[in-house]
Amino acid sequence: MEKIYKREDYLSKIRGFYNDTMIKVITGIRRCGKSYLLKTIIEELKDNGVNEKDIIYIELDKKEYKDITSPEQLEKLIDSLILDNDFKYLFVDEVQNVEGFEALINSYREEGRFSIFLTGSNSYLLSGELVTKLTGRYIEVEMLPLNFYEYVDMKKFMGKEVSVNIYNEFKEFIRNGGFPGSLNYERYEDKLLYTENVIKQIFEKDIKTHKKIKDTALFEVVQKFVINNFGAIISVGSIYDYLTKSENVNVDRRTIKSYIEILENAKIIYPCDLFDIKSKKVLDGEKKYYLADLSIYFALNTDNRINYGPVLENTLFSYLKSKNYSLSVGKIGNLECDFIARRGIDEYFYIQVSKSIDDKKTEEREYKPFYEIKELYPRYLFVLDLILQKNINGINNVNIVDFIYNKEDLK
Repeated sequence: MEKIYKREDYLSKIRGFYNDTMIKVITGIRRCGKSYLLKTIIEELKDNGVNEKDIIYIELDKKEYKDITSPEQLEKLIDSLILDNDFKYLFVDEVQNVEGFEALINSYREEGRFSIFLTGSNSYLLSGELVTKLTGRYIEVEMLPLNFYEYVDMKKFMGKEVSVNIYNEFKEFIRNGGFPGSLNYERYEDKLLYTENVIKQIFEKDIKTHKKIKDTALFEVVQKFVINNFGAIISVGSIYDYLTKSENVNVDRRTIKSYIEILENAKIIYPCDLFDIKSKKVLDGEKKYYLADLSIYFALNTDNRINYGPVLENTLFSYLKSKNYSLSVGKIGNLECDFIARRGIDEYFYIQVSKSIDDKKTEEREYKPFYEIKELYPRYLFVLDLILQKNINGINNVNIVDFIYNKEDLK
């Protein structure tokens, strides 16, 4: 029997709904581990006494199901696997392969004797009928590739060697990325090739067929620009200027906007809005974008040097997102606070991220936004250096590697 690494952060989000007829939708970039999350849930159900005959698992990306493309075919398949009238647990992996699946899945939910779990690699799952017919009847759990703690823990789980110096592991993690499948390879070049193939699969299966892409070459230029500028403030206008002035490309702003939305829907990038702290409003136009996994950048670029500013921001963004924090970039006049993190009702935090504060000028620059913020919510400065003073003027100085490795929360 295959041993499966348990990703507790995601299991804990969905465990309370195992026996609920509400549809559970698991989304995320291809190869981030959604199928294995389903298999872990099935293991837990069996451990809790659920009979195997009451579990229906359909993996639509498998060769045996490649011809299942219509709701009628999927219905026939599901019904052939139902042996009696007992309560059933229905798992459909990569359900977006069946166009128009929403009404069929909804009909099974309405029968009241199914707990339904769906996975998909893009946010189209939550469009059309699924949203209009199932308002309040589904929950979405969004998965990301492994964070740093999971990366090290899964290496141990697989019996792989882990450095006694956790900071060496962190540097490896930055370049290797957190796609679970890449841990099956030893050589760095093979890991990057694995990530390249993931991106190619996304393009072939999730993007290429999209009706809004009229110019594949232009789409790839936009994709490369956004990926290469992760963690920087960009806008449709700045991409337009780059394409028209630097690349001499004739392009419509609406096309650029739709291509960015396609990258978001494929879960390759995640937007982070700019939030004006004084006016309490989200600023239109400009955003930051972070990568689902850092290996995407290294796989698509020949330069493998680490630019620690955006890399550390991306690492923290992904980790906090997996912990259910909502994130935005804070603007205070001309100053920028790297993140505002929110969770629950009263959890609200201001965050700066820097490789180090080993000189006075850098320290003053990183602390300055905090002193401009009037609200008395907790403030954090995350750095890669070892911390000598944990708290300065009410600002928590935290080592980012230790924070993630120890699975900590903001307090």
